Amino acid sequence: MPIYHKLGKMPSKRHTIFQKPNGELYYEQLFGTIGFDGMSSLLYHVNRPTMVKEIGDPIDVQPKIAIERNMAARKLIGFDVAAQEDFLHSRVPLLVNSDIHIGVAAPKSSMTDYFYKNADADELLFVHRGTGTLKTLVGNIPFEYGDYLIIPRGMIYQIEFDTPDNRLLYAESFHPIYTPKRYRNWFGQLLEHSPYCERDYILPQDLQTHDEKGDFLMKIKKQGSLHELVYASHPFDVIGWDGYNYPYGFSIHNFEPITGRVHQPPPVHQTFETSAFVVCSFCPRLYDYHPKAIPAPYNHSNIDSDEMLYYVDGDFMSRNNIDKGYITLHPGGIPHGPHPGAYERSIGQKETEELAVMIDTFRPLMITEAALQIDDGIYYQSWLQAH
Repeated sequence: MPIYHKLGKMPSKRHTIFQKPNGELYYEQLFGTIGFDGMSSLLYHVNRPTMVKEIGDPIDVQPKIAIERNMAARKLIGFDVAAQEDFLHSRVPLLVNSDIHIGVAAPKSSMTDYFYKNADADELLFVHRGTGTLKTLVGNIPFEYGDYLIIPRGMIYQIEFDTPDNRLLYAESFHPIYTPKRYRNWFGQLLEHSPYCERDYILPQDLQTHDEKGDFLMKIKKQGSLHELVYASHPFDVIGWDGYNYPYGFSIHNFEPITGRVHQPPPVHQTFETSAFVVCSFCPRLYDYHPKAIPAPYNHSNIDSDEMLYYVDGDFMSRNNIDKGYITLHPGGIPHGPHPGAYERSIGQKETEELAVMIDTFRPLMITEAALQIDDGIYYQSWLQAH
């Protein structure tokens, strides 16, 4: 996060005495990234954040790879992934490499009997269906349809859903997730040409401090395993904090599309970036306004990246036979473009209501066994004729 935020109580000077009303000390914790060089926050705990009582045996949760070297365009029917009660069990990885794991989830129940921390990866959750609250040790973030939730690695959280009908796209990034640097000045402020600004962020609020002792189960993902630790105090015991490293939300509906006289390239839709992939938001927008413009995208070669598109809502004008929750993968090495008929029928159209999330990775994506189970198997042939 490139902006400063704070909640609760804290001393006026960092790394100094901060006393409770009874004279005992609060416990300061630096929550940082990239050693001491990246973004960080200072947290003040009621109890020591280090009190581990028990450590269970690790559980292997590495994705099961079916295809390491994929050269086929694929269409995955995302809503065919069955709903499950537990949030973590519901997460199904589909497309993975050493930089990112992309999957979908359909959790039916809130996280109430454990806390979760991803110690390896920043997490991006896109809310396709459902409402609720992301609860963290630095405050709460309400979410609804269309929200991105960015959760930095190491952040302890729970998710409370309002109903059992929830659908999420998620990505685990082994590189920090940032706002695109071309949108920011040298101070970190988003510039005037950025398609969103700081007031669009959904920041943590409603800091709830729990001073409780007992047995608190923490599930920690680390090195492809899920570790279960029991802590002696409630993880959400922060009395105050400030800094730059914290979770936040952003609604895809607040992304302001960039348009032009002729068709604009995909980077104009960029929403987040890492050193290994980018995330783009395709939103309702006016089409190109040159009198001879062709609104449909031109054929283009994926040479340096794999392109994944998650279809959310609206009319997907460049594709045939696409529905909500579908995922397409266009691998690097071969060109792709509009389906038969899409190029021609786009001429003269004035606007689109499409809503989709795109992730372009700079390394090839591998196909998991779970992905093959929802693969239609024939998508790569869909440019031969109208389907």
